[in-house]
Formats: sequence, structure tokens, C-alpha cells
Amino acid sequence: LPSQFSGLLGTVYRRGNLSFTRDGSALISPVGNRISVFDLKNNKCETYPLATRLNIVCVGLSPDGTLAILIDEEGAALLVSLIGKCVIHQFYFHKPVHSVSFSPDGKKFVITKDNVALMYHAPGRKREFNAFVLDKTYYGPYDETTCIDWTDDSKCFAVGSKDMSTWVFGAERWANLIYYSLGGHKDIIVACFFEENSLDLYTISQDAALCVWQCDTELDGLKPRPPKDAAREKNTEENDEEFLEEPKGEEIHGKANPSEQETRDKVKYSRVAKYFFNKEGDFNNLTSAAYHKKTHLLVTGFASGIFHLHELPDFNLIHSLSISDQRIASVSINCTGDWIAFGCSGLGQLLVWEWQSESYVLKQQGHFNSMVSLAYSPDGQYIVTGGEDGKVKVWNTSSSFCFVTFTEHTSGVTAVTFTSNGYVILSASLDGTVRAFDLHRYRNFRTFTSPRPSQFSCLAVDSSGEIVSAGSQDSFEIFIWSMQSGRLLDVLSGHEGPISSLSFNPMKSVLASASWDKTVKLWDMLDSWRTKETLILNSDVLVVAFRPDGKELAVASLNGQITFWDHENAVQTGSIEGRHDLQMGRKELDKITAKQAAKGKSFTTLCYSADGQSILAGGLSKFVCIYNVKEQILMKKFEISCNFSLDAMEEYLDRRKMTEFGSMALIDEGGGGDDGVAIPLPGVKRGDMSYRHFKPEIRVTCLRFSPTGRSWAATTTEGLLIYSLDSGLIFDPFELDIDITPSNIHKTLHQKEYTKAIIMAFKLNEKKLIQEVIEAVPSNEVDVVCSSLPDLYVEKVLEFLASAFEISCHLEFYLIWAHKLLMLHGQKLKTRSVKLLPVIQFLQKSIQRHFEDVSKLCEWNIYNIKYALAISKQRGMKRLAEETSVDEDDLDSDSDYLM
Repeated sequence: LPSQFSGLLGTVYRRGNLSFTRDGSALISPVGNRISVFDLKNNKCETYPLATRLNIVCVGLSPDGTLAILIDEEGAALLVSLIGKCVIHQFYFHKPVHSVSFSPDGKKFVITKDNVALMYHAPGRKREFNAFVLDKTYYGPYDETTCIDWTDDSKCFAVGSKDMSTWVFGAERWANLIYYSLGGHKDIIVACFFEENSLDLYTISQDAALCVWQCDTELDGLKPRPPKDAAREKNTEENDEEFLEEPKGEEIHGKANPSEQETRDKVKYSRVAKYFFNKEGDFNNLTSAAYHKKTHLLVTGFASGIFHLHELPDFNLIHSLSISDQRIASVSINCTGDWIAFGCSGLGQLLVWEWQSESYVLKQQGHFNSMVSLAYSPDGQYIVTGGEDGKVKVWNTSSSFCFVTFTEHTSGVTAVTFTSNGYVILSASLDGTVRAFDLHRYRNFRTFTSPRPSQFSCLAVDSSGEIVSAGSQDSFEIFIWSMQSGRLLDVLSGHEGPISSLSFNPMKSVLASASWDKTVKLWDMLDSWRTKETLILNSDVLVVAFRPDGKELAVASLNGQITFWDHENAVQTGSIEGRHDLQMGRKELDKITAKQAAKGKSFTTLCYSADGQSILAGGLSKFVCIYNVKEQILMKKFEISCNFSLDAMEEYLDRRKMTEFGSMALIDEGGGGDDGVAIPLPGVKRGDMSYRHFKPEIRVTCLRFSPTGRSWAATTTEGLLIYSLDSGLIFDPFELDIDITPSNIHKTLHQKEYTKAIIMAFKLNEKKLIQEVIEAVPSNEVDVVCSSLPDLYVEKVLEFLASAFEISCHLEFYLIWAHKLLMLHGQKLKTRSVKLLPVIQFLQKSIQRHFEDVSKLCEWNIYNIKYALAISKQRGMKRLAEETSVDEDDLDSDSDYLM
């Protein structure tokens, strides 16, 4: 079964700083407690299979682009290899960290927490016992430190603070620069930047003011300390450290107002200019900034969603644009200075803007509120999601990008589905409409409504795509429409409670409807929509699902049971007591234990696997359970999240959060300056006074298995999670005997016994060996080999071809194989169509993707050829016209001469 986490869709940015990779072609974005890497050149996104305990607040990239430091809300850090995509080391800073930055030479990194800056030795390429060794601790600011910037040669760094001061510290104790304090601002320092190869500095504060500082010394003018002083200091430090368990590192204490004797022969700064961004006088908080040293380009983001581009040091405005109506939380510029990335945490937006051409390189946004439902397209290539924000989004599973968003609904979307042809999406909403969207023209071409306004809670479409049904939450009725005409065909009444779920039998025109009245009704679409059967249960029914072959019906009810029914004979064939497997967590403000609360919980979503042998179940919990239907046992439990920033994650109450007055979670921290919500003066209508910090509760709202059988997806509080088959090295032989060895397979292949070699390779089941054997078969022999393959191995070869299409460049060769196999064995394969459907759909998905890529390339080439021909034709006509005009001039001159 698919068990390896392969991607997070639906969420592109939460909070924290954005970072471009070393070559500037990829962007690293923190997504909750994970990181996603957006490859902007190849148009792909990948979420790494590693996670922190809480939401990530800052990311530091090493200059060579191999390592990253991820730090969460409580100061727990992970050292991550971006090449191996794995965690190398864990460290705890004990306090929340505001920013982290590697030195340009990659030997040190600095983190800011509380009112100090800590410099550590950067983890090297050699093996070491402790990857994070503290080098120096810098004191000076009175309030929390906010930002860091290094000089190009890694000799000094600057730190901004909430006490409106900026401090320049030497990475080494230079004779003429140990520390220097700069004032000049009236608000929190948001960013500070050194000029290229210089100690000159720019500081930017939250009230949108920029100060330009000039230094009287060049970088080369920094003098090393006399060796005597350095040696004396080192000895005193070593004596102190003898009594400590771990080296504490050197401490540097800065003074805001040093004496004249201390400043003599030291580096001096002078303010040469001060500029203001808000010239019109409107109060607008500056929230983020980035500076590109080579092009002298300053980008500033504001709380209103506006950004400015300025050229420094003259402060010339190049560009100003509003990209969102939300606060810009993070700004980053790539190494070439062409692309600027913006992150807006309020709406979860991620934008990459090319400022010279004034165009978007990337524009992605997740669902504003939680996702409620999802559906796979029949070929497994696309996923559609519906959210409480009323949006319907379509995602590409191979690139992980959203390529179309439909915003026609005016209320939350409750259900989405694809029709069998894969080009029409249907969505039901609480606004009283069911809408049909066309994936060719990206438009809403049908809107289905009920005679009286009703809130639709569920949706189903039959296998032909002609009959659309939706269940009502308030009138307890089921509405049936025709897709062709858009007319209401019938209203099915009979349920005595809200309709909770609908499902069509994939093989017959039978509709199953579940309701809170403790019944499941089966309606025959061909027999005047009469009730065929009524299945009575012990509790309110929450969800129904048909097996892919249509012979079994699974029902989940409020008492936590999953029951299986033979719907033809209305007989219950089995049941699973799943309440204890759900294993719910305890919320921060719950008065009862998680064990007691779990007694009232149940599964709210069900889904059969593609082969119908297993069933996935999820609900108000961080777990997804997979059961074997035949044995009725729990096969595996997936923990979909380990993010403790979400509520209901802990099984037991955390005693550290309890005081004599109750839970610490009850204390309202208010809307502080961290989130850009300033508490205004009386009479000032700015800032949302109802703003509160809240923790979303972990839950699984919808589960769906891919028709290809190779992955399944879940919509959760964190986003859309996809789990796929583990592609690692697994030795899984098939009908293996003693003579099946790689050397024997190579010997058989050398003797040109291709069919025998293929059978032997599949028995050993080594993917590389199978590929070698199949690619060794000459293309003119494929027909003969395919006809002599036993039926059992035809299915295995088709499955291999489907997976090979995704990575191989031998497109025509594998197409010949697929064509010959399907032509020769098509009739036999039809008899096992239900079992083989996932394999065929996987093959179709792979071929379809190649077809789209090649057709785009061909269309582009045709266009270019036509363009070249048109230009050459135009030039030919121009040349001809010029020649004729020259001839006419010659004739005129000859006639004049004769006259």
C-alpha cells in the first residue's frame, strides 16, 4: 500500500522567511512545520519528507546551498541536508529565535534571540560530535533583536533591534571595531544592509524610514588585535571554561554610550541621509525588506500589500505596485537580482515577480480556510479541492501546482467530483448551487439549483456523467438533474434527517444515500427513482462508499462503526469497531480526557483502495486508518501530522501549561506588533481589535485513493497531503526458484531467448534488471515476444511500462511495447478489467502526460516554422519590390537621356 509521504499541496506559504537557492532558480518556502522547494525553471514543487515539532519561523541557507537550518516557534532547530533531504542534527536554543544567517564564507552563522546575538561555528564537511559549537555571544541591545546582515568578507555583521538601535559587531575582535551602536530611528528596526565590499550601512525601520550611514574606514582598514592582548584574554577564558560542562564561548558586551577613551582610534559612522517612504502622510507599516548589493536594488513590503523598488544610495523610486490586500510578511531577491519573491501569510500567498518585464514567474495561493473535499481525475493526473472559502482549485499531481481556480461560489464548498471523462468538475456548496466547470475553457457552463433554496451538503455523479445528484442539509431531500439540459429531473424525498453522503454504484445506475435518520436508502435511477432498499443502522450515518467493482457498500456511522453490506441482498457482511483506532488528541481547553472524548467520535470520511481490498478511514484525529476489508483488521495507522502548533495533537494534558488559575491557553496575548496588527489610539480606525491568536484543530476532512492505485490523498488542517508507493530498494521476488540469478538472466539474454529472460527478470523482481532485459529486446522482435508472454506476466509488463514512461527517454520503444501488448492480449485483459483498471489508468496517465508535452512542443515548432516562412516571404516580396523599383528608375533615366 502507498505509505511514503510524497507531497503537500494546497498550502504554499504560512510564515517565516523565503530564501532563494544559490543558483537563484528555486525558492524555499516554509509551509507550517515543513519546507517546500519551488523549482521555477522546471515548474515543479517538492515538499521535503521532514518536519519540525512546531511551525517554522526562520530558515537559514548555507552559501554553498547544501545545508539549511530550520528553527521553529520555540527555538528548536534542525540542521537539514538539502541534497539528501534528511535531518543531520537537532539543537535547542531554549528561546524563540527571530532570524538566522550564515556568513558569506560559510564558516560561521549568527542567530538572534531575546536581546543577544549568538555566533556559532558552522557545521563542516567533517564528522563532528556537536554540529553547533558556540563561538561568541554579543550583548548590546536593550530589547529583542530582529534582523542580521553580514559584510561580503565575513569580517563584521549588523544586528537590528526593537529598541530602535542597530549594532555593528566584529566577527573577530578587531583593534578598531569591536562594537558600534547606531540610533536615528523612531520605531522598530525591520532590516539592515551593508553596501557591497564596504562597511557603509542602510537601516530601515517599521515607520517606513531609511537611514544611510557612512563609515570612515574601509573593510581592509580593520586592524587585527595585538597578539599579547588576544593571548591574555584566551587564557582567562580557558580558566573559566575548566569549571563549565560545555564551552560557553566568548562574551562581548556593547555599550550604547561609550566613553571618549574607548572610542579613540576606532571606526566611526556618520548619518549622511534619511529618507521616508510614506510621502503622502498615510500611516503604513513597513513589514519586510530585501537588498541586492550588486544592482543596489532595495525592495520593501508594507502591511497594506504594496511593495516599492528603490535604487540606492540616491533613493530613486523604480517601481511601486500593490500585489495583495494583506500584509507582506517576507521578501527575498535571487542572486541575479531579476526575481523577487513575496510571501503573504494572511492569505497564504506566494508570488515571484520579474520586475524588469513586470510579469509573474509564479503566483500561487492555497485555500484561505480549511479544505473540505477532494477528488482525483479518472487518469489520476489532477486533483480538485473545495474549501470553506468558496473556491474550487485544480492541482497537477506531477508538478504540485494549482493551474486554475474557480471563484463562482458565494459560500463554502462542501463536495467536489470529476465526471468519468475527466474534463468536467462538479461542486456543491452551501450557497444553494451545484456548478459544473469545463476544464477545456475554464468556465462555469452549468449551474444547478433547487426550486426552494437549499444548502447542499453532498454530491454524486453517475458513471456516464449524465445524472447529477446533490443532498440537502435543511430540507432532507435529494435533487436529481440532467447534465445535458441542466433541468431538474426529480426530487427524492423519504429521509427524515439531513442527507450526509451520496454515492453512485460504478457499475449500475443505483444511488446510495446516507442520512442522520439512521438509514441508508438505495435508489434505482432506471426505475422511476424508486427506493430499491432501505438499510437500517443503529446510529446516525455519516458517510457511504461503494467498492470500485460495485459489489459492496461501506457505511460509517456516528457510533464509530464501519459496516459492510451486500446491497443486492440487503445483508450485512461485516463490521469494524474503529472508535479506539481513531485515537483522538486532547484539546488545550478540554475539561475531559482524550480517552473520554474519543467515545463520542467517529469516522467522517471513507474511501476504498483501487483494488477494493482495503479501506481508508479518517475523522477528527491526526490518524488515518487502513483496514483490510476481508479480514476486518487494522493494517496500518498513518500519523498525518506531528505539528504541535495545531490543537488536539497531545494525548495527555501538558502540566507545564497549567497554573493555579487554569490553563495558560486561556491567557489572551492580544494582537501584538509581531503580526502587523498595531493597537491604535482611541478614534483611529485601524487594526482589527477582534484579532486573537487561535490554534486550528487537527482533522482529516476527506480521503481519496488515486485511480492508478499508486497514491492516496487526504485533505487536512495542514493542507492536501499525498502518500505514494515507496520507491526505495525493496527485494520483493515473485515465484522465485534456485536457478533465477542475475548471471543466469544475462546468459539467457545473450542467447537471445527474450521471453524466458523477461519471465526470469520478473521473478527476481529487480527493477533495473527488468529495464535492462526489456530494452535489450530489438524493436522488430517485440511483436513475437508479446505474443509468447504468459497472461500472468502481461499485467506485470504493463505495470512496469507505466512506471518506466515517467522516467525513461525511450518513448517510441515503450509505446511499441504498450501497443503490441494491448492489441494481442486486449480480449483476455477485458475479462479481468476490474482488477486491471488501476494499472491501465496508470499507463494512460503516463502516456497522456507525454502526449501533452510533445504536442505543446510540436505546436510551438509549427508556429516558429510558420513565423520564419512568413518573415522570409515578406522579405522576398520586399526585395522584389525594391528590384522592380530600381528597374523602373533605370528605364526612366534611359528615356530622359534619349530625350
